[in-house]
Amino acid sequence: MLRYRLFYVCSIILMFYLVQPTEAQITAPWEVDALKAIRGSLIDPQGYLNSWNRGDPCMRNWSRVLCYNATASDGYLHVLELQLLRLNLSGTLAPELGQLSHMKIMDFMWNNISGSIPKEVGNITSLKLLLLNGNQLSGSLPEEIGFLPNLDRIQIDQNHISGPIPKSFANLNKTKHFHMNNNSLSGQIPPELSRLPSLVHLLLDNNNLSGYLPSELSKLPKLLIIQLDNNNFSGTSIPPSYGNITTLLKLSLRNCSLEGPVPDVSGIPQLGYLDLSWNQLRGPIPSGQPASNITTIDLSHNLLNGSIPGSFSGLPNLQRLSLDNNNLDGSVPSDVWRNIDFSGNRSLILDFQNNSLTNLSNPLAPPANVTILLSGNPICTSPNQLNITQYCQTTSVIVPGGSESNSTVCQPCSTDLPYENVPMSPIPCLCAIPLYVDYRLKSPGFWDFVPYEGQFQQYLSSGLSLSLYQLEVSNFMWEEGPRLAMHLKLFPNRTAFFNKSEVLRLRGMFTGWLIGDSDIFGPYELLNFNPGWYNEMLPDRTKSSLSTGAIVGIVVATFAAAAFLSSLITLVILRRRSRYSSSKKRSAKRIPMKIDGVKDFSFEELSHGTNDFSDSALIGQGGYGKVYRGILSDGAIVAIKRAQQGSLQGSKEFFTEIELLSRLHHRNLVSLLGYCDEEDEQMLVYEFMPNGTLRDHLSVRSKEPLNFPMRLRIALGSSRGILYLHTEADPPIFHRDIKASNILLDSKFVAKVADFGLSRLAPEPETEGTAPGHVSTVVKGTPGYLDPEYFLTHKLTDKSDVYSLGVVFLELLTGMQPISHGRNIVREVVAANQSGMILSVVDNRMGSYPAESVEKFAALALRCCRDETDARPSMVEVMRELEAIWEMTPETGSMASLSVTMEPSNTATPSSGSRMASSSANDHQYNMSSSDVSGSNLLSGVVPSINPR
Repeated sequence: MLRYRLFYVCSIILMFYLVQPTEAQITAPWEVDALKAIRGSLIDPQGYLNSWNRGDPCMRNWSRVLCYNATASDGYLHVLELQLLRLNLSGTLAPELGQLSHMKIMDFMWNNISGSIPKEVGNITSLKLLLLNGNQLSGSLPEEIGFLPNLDRIQIDQNHISGPIPKSFANLNKTKHFHMNNNSLSGQIPPELSRLPSLVHLLLDNNNLSGYLPSELSKLPKLLIIQLDNNNFSGTSIPPSYGNITTLLKLSLRNCSLEGPVPDVSGIPQLGYLDLSWNQLRGPIPSGQPASNITTIDLSHNLLNGSIPGSFSGLPNLQRLSLDNNNLDGSVPSDVWRNIDFSGNRSLILDFQNNSLTNLSNPLAPPANVTILLSGNPICTSPNQLNITQYCQTTSVIVPGGSESNSTVCQPCSTDLPYENVPMSPIPCLCAIPLYVDYRLKSPGFWDFVPYEGQFQQYLSSGLSLSLYQLEVSNFMWEEGPRLAMHLKLFPNRTAFFNKSEVLRLRGMFTGWLIGDSDIFGPYELLNFNPGWYNEMLPDRTKSSLSTGAIVGIVVATFAAAAFLSSLITLVILRRRSRYSSSKKRSAKRIPMKIDGVKDFSFEELSHGTNDFSDSALIGQGGYGKVYRGILSDGAIVAIKRAQQGSLQGSKEFFTEIELLSRLHHRNLVSLLGYCDEEDEQMLVYEFMPNGTLRDHLSVRSKEPLNFPMRLRIALGSSRGILYLHTEADPPIFHRDIKASNILLDSKFVAKVADFGLSRLAPEPETEGTAPGHVSTVVKGTPGYLDPEYFLTHKLTDKSDVYSLGVVFLELLTGMQPISHGRNIVREVVAANQSGMILSVVDNRMGSYPAESVEKFAALALRCCRDETDARPSMVEVMRELEAIWEMTPETGSMASLSVTMEPSNTATPSSGSRMASSSANDHQYNMSSSDVSGSNLLSGVVPSINPR
């Protein structure tokens, strides 16, 4: 009887709540409908947009939707910004975007959105920032975008957009930034773009543009950067009028199939960067002296003749002069460095290799910071030239890395929260929680960042209204372009925490492009803004009192809470009898299993080790879920993959993956330490290593680039791990996704193969005792690493892994990506080898190396990458050849301190205290195989159902 009375009371309370007046919807109704349609066309695996179905968008603060503070003349609030940066969204862009007609910022950057750009975007006449870069968009550019009267910036780079640039874009009178690089745009650059009065940055590199270079671009009154690299303007020349663009800071036309003479740029007073390399330019180099602030001149890989002009002497900011691979003759200049101030870690590279230089104008006596490269010139074989041997070696150029801070030695910060020492704090040994920002310079005006690092910190901290000590460049890396990516830390001012309003202010500065442009640093882009822990846990301390609306909200919330609790109590009473049977059903779904060496962790232990899976512990994510850096109760640091619901497709597959990985024990394979399986939670726990992925070390211009012995050692370790999979695992395994980002490096740079999400068991023996040589399966893997024969026949073999490993070897050799801007690493190296120029593709960050060992390593890599399966070596043969190359390579003996051993394949399993690799020097930047097109990652994927032996 008591239970029914309680139910009656609860019902009355609930009815009282339900009849209260609801909040009036004051966002424009058509915009509410538009937001719901936009949400409906997107796939949101992480649930960031779940709030888009609750109440009014502007009054209820829908996630990532910013509104105007006041109602418009129509009596409604309107959407001001959509901030959907890096949310792992896919799906398409809804045409209803055009109904957000008051919006100023549309930010969908760095997601996986596909489909085309809706023409309805052209209806948003208030739009200032159109930010769609870093997606999978395709189709052509809508003509309608060309009629947006207030557009300041169009960023569609790093998509798959094709077709011509619409002539209507010549109507964008307020647009300053055209960032359309890294797409598939084709056709002629419209000469009509010369009508744009505000354009400062024209970035169209890495497309399929053709035709001629419009001379009319020289009429643009404010143009600062022309960057058109890697297009195909075959048979055309550079207009001489480009030498009259007095505002120009950077002219980059690398690899554009251009012919004709080099233009005279001496009339461009502020030119800082000139790159005309990899064309078919002919004739002499103009004698006019470039601007005094120029840092980079690259005229390499052309057909230039004549002598090196004396105008290159006396340039005080010059960092690199590249004239290699031309037909230049005469004397080697001996005073290019005479006016350069080499303080502040400044250096100068003079690359004159592979020309016809025959003598010296004067004896060479460069300062220590000057590197001169002369190999491939007759002067290096002339008996009359003395003391130039050091300049004639086949060597490479090493880009200086970042500088270390000289901060005071302090006690470690508390570990209960993600504190760090503030390096240059005016308060000694201050501990604070930073914001992490990934930031990239899209067209920097220099070749070496080190001399400009202090100036950059001053520029950016000032632009953000921060004190200089609040900004730290934790590391930086050069990327294809060249572009300069950085990991930044922003620290609060003289306190341990940012407040919420300051976090929002800083984010708005980056996402609204409110930081002023810089001549030397060029345009920038925000790659990621990670407030992490603070976004959810730090209170907003800027408000000291509550408004009337807030008080009303609290009262309403109180009633709601009371109604909810009352209903909950009722439900508990009514369902109490069924609890036991539900518990039995839930436990029946579990598949009990005990595996030696693999621990069954509790959810509570893993939650505690990651601070309740806070964003500050997040080190990677993908379609499978998220990966966290965790600290176990025994102090061991681990990587924890927490699968999102449904990604592991059921308990059977989950336990099958555990069972498979638990049987792989080798020092060159990443180890599974344990798992968690509690109701809806499924997690895998892996060892954690501090030195990142191989891909990171090949792409990052760090203080310690990998030399050849280190690279050869990594090749040996990777091969041992794969040989174990093929010959000693029981049953043998085909990895199917070998790539540089799946080869991890521990604290001693021992290589470990990771990510068995796509792996397949080798075929079982047939009745007569023999096994087929392949597994027939759907093609999966990563473009650039795929075995061509497997791709065509769907027959996966051990030689498929050999092909992928061969591509990794080519990456070790060249530093190149497998596929970059339409160029395939295998074809590039094969072409160099066939022309007898194999050493020309060797990574210039490797330093000096033994040519014979490198040539043998290149030959092995190319044999691994042969199209025909039978022509490739087996893993046993690969190991035998690598060991022979190791033995013949000088300096490998000096690697003993790095624990180089030649032990057999069945080495012991790493201990549970070992670590798993992060993708950078900072754990928070852990990004595991984010480019994997299959969605599989280091800790992801489901091994197909198997019957273990």
